[in-house]
Amino acid sequence: MEVVLDLYSQEHDEDEPLINMDEASIELQGHLYEPINMEPNQDKKEDYHYTREGVQALFMFFDPNRGWRRVSNRDHRTRVDWAEEVRQLLDVDYPQARKVKLVCDNLNTHNIASLYEAFPAPVAHRLARRLEIYHTPRNGSWLNVAEIELSILSKQCLARRIPTSEQLKLELLNWQQERNHSASKVIWRFSTEDARVKLQHLYPVFEEEESLNFNATF
Repeated sequence: MEVVLDLYSQEHDEDEPLINMDEASIELQGHLYEPINMEPNQDKKEDYHYTREGVQALFMFFDPNRGWRRVSNRDHRTRVDWAEEVRQLLDVDYPQARKVKLVCDNLNTHNIASLYEAFPAPVAHRLARRLEIYHTPRNGSWLNVAEIELSILSKQCLARRIPTSEQLKLELLNWQQERNHSASKVIWRFSTEDARVKLQHLYPVFEEEESLNFNATF
């Protein structure tokens, strides 16, 4: 936890940007009965029955200091999918960065081995040398500010029926462009010192007597 908190407190420049990433899924839903469009003095009417049209994986990459984000949808959430998204991040989104500091949760797909599964060794090695991964601890996903951005996406864009992956891709692109235009950032103020005070229950307890005995012995 403290490693991630210390990372947030540091300065990050264009040469070594801080990027948060997170994943989610969304069920595609269509209308069983066509809704009745809104008219003057009449709200739009939508039947509660719907059709299931499959599931899409969402990949969110967020630069909290720059106020930039990219979100994409895929059919799966495999190692190869993650690796291809990371390659997009390194080669297209941040091609000039010497190293990207990537904060993500500790899924088994979020590691350097995924790059070698997706690409030839020279390509995977080139990407790995520019990637520095910081995993949030188990039950500590709240440390990843990409979760905040996913929550905003869910409320502003996904809280309705979207029937196809193509429409989902278009909706995500429109939302992304609007958010990037406003350059909405996250200012993280919870520090390592704060954690030691407010989250004492997460730290080991050392008995004062044991500490004194230790000092006396050595």
